[in-house]
Amino acid sequence: MTSSQKKLQVKLVKSPIGYTKKQRSVVQALGLRKIGQTVERPDTPVIRGMVNKISHLLEITEINV
Repeated sequence: MTSSQKKLQVKLVKSPIGYTKKQRSVVQALGLRKIGQTVERPDTPVIRGMVNKISHLLEITEINV
């Protein structure tokens, strides 16, 4: 990993209950289980796409490593 690689800090701020099964599975695939939980993921097009699908449930922060 290079020092200029970016990461995304993703925080679950709203419950996925009541949303589609696909959206719930995206939350799980990002590694989020509880409201308020924060995970760091690499800033890749795949992760960006997942975040865009459920952006209404998340709080996203970019981090320079």
